[in-house]
Amino acid sequence: MLQRIRVAALAIALGAGALVALAPSAATAAAAPILTRVDISPTPPIDVTKGAVTATFSFATKGAERAELQLKPPGDVGVGSPLTLTPNKNGDWTRWTGTKSFDAANAGKWSWLAVAHGDGSPSRGGTFEVVVKKVLDTKIVDFDASPGLVDKGDLIRISGRLLADGKGYDGQTVSITFRERGSDTYREVTKVTTGRDGWFGATVRAGATGWWRAEFAATAAAKGSVSDADRVGVRRGNLGSRIVRFDAEPEPVDKGGKLTFTGALLVEGRDGVPGQRVAIFFKPSGSSRWQYVTSDVTGRHGRFWASTTAESSGWWRAEYAGTRGVNGSVSDADWVKVDQPAPPPEEKADTRLIKFNAYPEPIKRGKYLKFKGALQIDDEGSWEGYSGRVALYFKQAGSKKWEYVKTTWSSDSGRLYTKVKAWNSGYWRFVFGGDEDTYGDTSRKDYVRVKR
Repeated sequence: MLQRIRVAALAIALGAGALVALAPSAATAAAAPILTRVDISPTPPIDVTKGAVTATFSFATKGAERAELQLKPPGDVGVGSPLTLTPNKNGDWTRWTGTKSFDAANAGKWSWLAVAHGDGSPSRGGTFEVVVKKVLDTKIVDFDASPGLVDKGDLIRISGRLLADGKGYDGQTVSITFRERGSDTYREVTKVTTGRDGWFGATVRAGATGWWRAEFAATAAAKGSVSDADRVGVRRGNLGSRIVRFDAEPEPVDKGGKLTFTGALLVEGRDGVPGQRVAIFFKPSGSSRWQYVTSDVTGRHGRFWASTTAESSGWWRAEYAGTRGVNGSVSDADWVKVDQPAPPPEEKADTRLIKFNAYPEPIKRGKYLKFKGALQIDDEGSWEGYSGRVALYFKQAGSKKWEYVKTTWSSDSGRLYTKVKAWNSGYWRFVFGGDEDTYGDTSRKDYVRVKR
């Protein structure tokens, strides 16, 4: 093409008489590309009766800039779709190869067109057929769901074999379905693909007693089929438990000082569970053995509180042994360093908790109950505000036991304020345990009625 443009340009410049002299001779004109026939493997018709078949299309060109192979499905009157081709050059010749998968949905007469792009762009065309010779009869055999009795949440194995006209039918999609006891409907749980000789298998989690089966949906090449159903019984497993917010405090603590342990026991599907014994264990630094120290019975919302005397540094944790229908559990471990106590001060100051009030009252269940008061220290005969760590305690109406609820701090002026949600009627109070400079004190108690 470039040569023709140059010739035309020179002809205009030199005049018409020069055109004949400068025109290329027939001997120097570019030769048209050569295009061989197209080979199709397997040789048509392509039989997809037993499943999808990948066909390979190949041809060779010589002198072509590039090549193209278009495939047009049955009934399509438009332009065919180009097939992706891979070239393999050998001397002056280039072999072009492409593949396409056909299944029963592609049955019918296809058209193909090969083009060698270049001078004249020669082409070849033809047709081939994709056929389904027979619709296969299928059957699912050897279906099994096992074991037949498991705990809720356990894994079970589903297996079976898909046959077509009595032979293993591989590469097919099979649905695993389940019908729960009391229901009339099967629902799909998962899908699997049959392997060698039509065998299939899957692992699923059992959540309820019911029947399992395998289903093969009909295709253009094969009829559908459904396996026999296999029942799996599911027992209700034990509920899980966990101990949360476990804390051993204070940390560090002086030897001989008081250590307190708090946390809550939760059971799967419930709020905190009351009336369950939780044990406190200790593992001294450098030891591998846990030792029982003390225990407490959970109160409302599963909370527990226990205390002991600090003797040495080490790890602390809470353990629940479990009960009928509930598994036991162990909390995270909490490290506490025990120091040698400092020499006691020559004299400690008295403190007092005053103006304690729990409000509003009465209060609706689940609403926030507020608490205020003041912590003061006796400073040489005058009472002044004091900043200290103060605990809030609750005693349910009809109970003899005070339960730890939470800890708060008074401000530098001694002012105290905190809040918690109210669940039951009862008595409330603040407790200041004292510190190295002061003695502790307990506020007056205040009764609050909780309305349902």
